Amino acid sequence: MTVSNLIPRKKNRELTEARSSALTQEQRDPFLALHREMNRLFDDLWNGFGFGGEMNRAGWPSVDLVESDEGYTLTAELPGVEEKDVEVLLSDKVLTLRGEKRSAHEDERRRFGERYYGRFERQMELPIEIEQDKVTASFRNGVLTVTLPKSKEAQRSVKRIALQTS
Repeated sequence: MTVSNLIPRKKNRELTEARSSALTQEQRDPFLALHREMNRLFDDLWNGFGFGGEMNRAGWPSVDLVESDEGYTLTAELPGVEEKDVEVLLSDKVLTLRGEKRSAHEDERRRFGERYYGRFERQMELPIEIEQDKVTASFRNGVLTVTLPKSKEAQRSVKRIALQTS
């Protein structure tokens, strides 16, 4: 082998550029490939435990539960979920949110996908009795808001203690 064989020529450079443009970003970037593989491994791990991916993991959907003197207000973020696919149940002191996020591209072949679809269910135990006949729920722009008024007994059991300044 001569030294001239080690020096890249213009023809070899053009061939290398043509090959690299045909490669996907993942093939050119080993860290991106490693990141995707790690995500796949963890998804497989969670599926093996029966969680079924992102949609069924504990903590989805994201919720806020705010208490006031009159009751509770629950707000849940459900992006990409339609109102007809959401169900809110109250049994004893347990509030249940359940539904399904459907794929918009069911029959098409995907080249790439990171979004999760499927059924979800989240249950929260409320610490006091709720007036079940006065519970209201609204769904707007992917946000579910549930108003849960406290029972009269629960409202009476709260005693405010005045603070004294020294």
